[in-house]
Amino acid sequence: MTQLVAGVDSSTQSCKVTIRDAATGAVVREGRAAHPDGTSVDPRRWWDALGTAVADAGGLTDVGAVAIAGQQHGMVALDADGHVVRDALLWNDVRSADAAAQMVEEIGREAWVARTGLVPVASFTGTKLRWLRDAEPDNAGRVAAVALPHDWLSWRLRGYGPADESPLGPDLDALATDASDASGTAYWDPVRREYDPELFELALGRPMRVAGGVDSPARNQVPDTEPRDSAVLRPEPGSADTSAVVVPRVVAHDEAMGTLDVDVALPNGAVAPSGLVVAAGLGDNAGAALGLGLAPGDIAVSLGTSGTVFGVTATEVLDPSGTVAGFADGTGSRLPIVTTLNAARVLEVIGGLLGVDHDALGELALQAPAGADGLVLVPYFVGERTPNRPDATASLLGMTPGTTDRPHLARAAVEGMLCALADGLAAVEGTGVTVSRLLLIGGAARNEAVRTVAAQVFGRDVLIPEPGEYVASGAARQAAWALTGALPSWDIATTTVPADPHPEVLEQYRAAAR
Repeated sequence: MTQLVAGVDSSTQSCKVTIRDAATGAVVREGRAAHPDGTSVDPRRWWDALGTAVADAGGLTDVGAVAIAGQQHGMVALDADGHVVRDALLWNDVRSADAAAQMVEEIGREAWVARTGLVPVASFTGTKLRWLRDAEPDNAGRVAAVALPHDWLSWRLRGYGPADESPLGPDLDALATDASDASGTAYWDPVRREYDPELFELALGRPMRVAGGVDSPARNQVPDTEPRDSAVLRPEPGSADTSAVVVPRVVAHDEAMGTLDVDVALPNGAVAPSGLVVAAGLGDNAGAALGLGLAPGDIAVSLGTSGTVFGVTATEVLDPSGTVAGFADGTGSRLPIVTTLNAARVLEVIGGLLGVDHDALGELALQAPAGADGLVLVPYFVGERTPNRPDATASLLGMTPGTTDRPHLARAAVEGMLCALADGLAAVEGTGVTVSRLLLIGGAARNEAVRTVAAQVFGRDVLIPEPGEYVASGAARQAAWALTGALPSWDIATTTVPADPHPEVLEQYRAAAR
C-alpha cells in the first residue's frame, strides 16, 4: 500500500506543501499560499497560509507523516499564555546590525566561531533578541519562550498554542526544533550539539532553559529517553526557574516530534488528523540540501529572493571572518553556508526598471558580451549580509555612451547577482571544503541567461536539477524517514551547462565591490 508524506516549505514569500509517495518521491499533489511582504511579520499569517496551502494540496487525511522546513533565524517570541509578543523579526530584517556588532565586540570573533560556528550578523536570532532587550524592554520582559518559524508552526500543527486557539493549550515545554535550525540562532553549538546558555543570556539578558525540563500536561511527543541531539540542561521536575526563557528541545534528524492524538483544526478548513507523525523539521537550506540529496563534494547555489551557497561536509567548518557559517545539516553532518540578501531581487529591480519580466531580461542580457564591456552592478539593494554591509546601497559603475543601454544593464544585473555568489563559493572552498559538483537551483536558475552566465562566472560545469520545490521535497524526505525509519533515495534528473570560464567578469566585479 502506498504511503504518503507531506513536506512544507514556509519561506519568506510563501508556504508550499508537497505530498509525495514515501517510497519513490513521486509528487501526488501540491498546494501553496502567499505570505505577506516585509521583514517583520505576525506569525499567525504563516499559520493561516499553512492552512490554506494544505487545503490547496488536498488535505492531510491520507498522509502518514509531515515535516516543516522554514526560513531560518526569525525571532518568534511567546508569552506565558502562548501568544506572540510582537511581530517576528525575519532573517532579512537588519535593525539588529548594531546589536550584532556589540555582541561581536563583547567576546570576540574567534570565541563566537569556536562556540557557535558563526560570527553574529543582523540575520541571526541572538542579535534580534539583543535588539529586543534594548529597544523594547517591556516586550522583552514578557518573553517566556523563543522559537523559530518552523518550531512555532510545528508546535501549532501538533495542537499547541493559546488556549482559545488550540486543543492542547499553551504548553511551552512542548516546543521542539532540529539541529539545522538551532545552529542558526547564534546560541547553539553545532560541534557539541547543545545550547550555549551564556550566549543566550548575553543576547536577551535573561537565563534560558530547554523545553521539557518540568512536568507539564501529557505530551505525546516527549520520548522516554533523551533525544540524541538534545542539550542536557534540564532541572529536576518542579524545580525550574520560572524566570528562565524556554528554548525548544532539539530533536534528532531521524526522529519525530511526535504523533498526534487528536485532530487539529488548521485555518481555512484544513485538518491535521489524529495519527499523523510530525517529523523534526529543519531549516530551509538544510531542507534544500536534503531534497537535492547533497553528498560531500556537492555545492548548491540557490537563487531565491536571497542567494545561498551551501554544501554538506563531515568536517568542522571554522571561518573567523564570519563569511561562512558552519551550520548543521539535516542528516547529522555540517552545512557550510554563505548567504546574500540580494539574488533574484536584483533581476526584479532591474527588470522593473527596464519594464520586462525575467525571461525578457535574460534575452536582453545575452545580447551584451561577457563583462558587459566594463559595466558593473554591485547589487546591494537592501544592504548586504555577505559581505556584512547592512547599510550599503547598490552601485552601477563603468557607464559610458556604449554601455548605457538596455542589454548592457541587463547583463550587468545577471553578472552582479552571480559574482556575489561566486565570492561565496570561493569562501566555502577557503574553509577546506572540496567542490566536485556545482548545482544551480531556485526560480532564477530557470532563466537561460542565468545558466549561461553562471558557467562563465563560476568557470566550471553547472548542473541544473529538474525544476522542483527542493526545500519542501527535503522536508517530505525527512517525513518519510520519520515514518519508515529509513531515509529514502529519490532520483533527480539534471542537465549540464558546460564550463565557459570568463575570469575577467569576476575580477572587474571584485574591483568594483571593494
